[in-house]
Amino acid sequence: MTAASAVPPTARATLADLMRVDGKAELIGGRIVHFMASGHLPSVIAFRIARRLADYADAAGRGVAFTGSLAYAVPELPSGRESFSPDASYYTGPLPVNRMRFVEGTPDFAAEVRSENDSGPAAEREMADKRADYFAAGTKVVWDVDPAAGTVAKYTAADPLTPAVFGPGQEADAEPAVRGWRLPVDALFA
Repeated sequence: MTAASAVPPTARATLADLMRVDGKAELIGGRIVHFMASGHLPSVIAFRIARRLADYADAAGRGVAFTGSLAYAVPELPSGRESFSPDASYYTGPLPVNRMRFVEGTPDFAAEVRSENDSGPAAEREMADKRADYFAAGTKVVWDVDPAAGTVAKYTAADPLTPAVFGPGQEADAEPAVRGWRLPVDALFA
């Protein structure tokens, strides 16, 4: 027996494995990918988005807002991704029978808030790949929130390469995923 054949093959991780992980992680290509904890400002911004989405859902009587601790389970995408855990999200699909489990489906709207080291060519490729995965799974709108620049870039499934960029003094929207909902950019970064 050669040394290579003596090593057991690495088993693909599953959604059941992901359920047992402490902290924020996603299932991509059969591997559990862990994420670093966010700093103060990205966490505050993500919470503000989720809070405003929750207010909207309550007033509209439709949908649910989530923070970054929720995982969405999706059928395996061509990239190998099987889950998302956006920093904030809005969802209108069916909820799991066992409310302790992941949501099986994709968010209508996802917000990704950049952390301190989310810049440069590698980070840009990673963010673009994740947006492509969101759209392939059925998400309608993805926000790329950049605390350093003070901007919100809105990408849509209909035009995934050309964002609408909102800055100081403007209101960002999530049309057509969250109809009529607006958030002043200044309120995010206050």
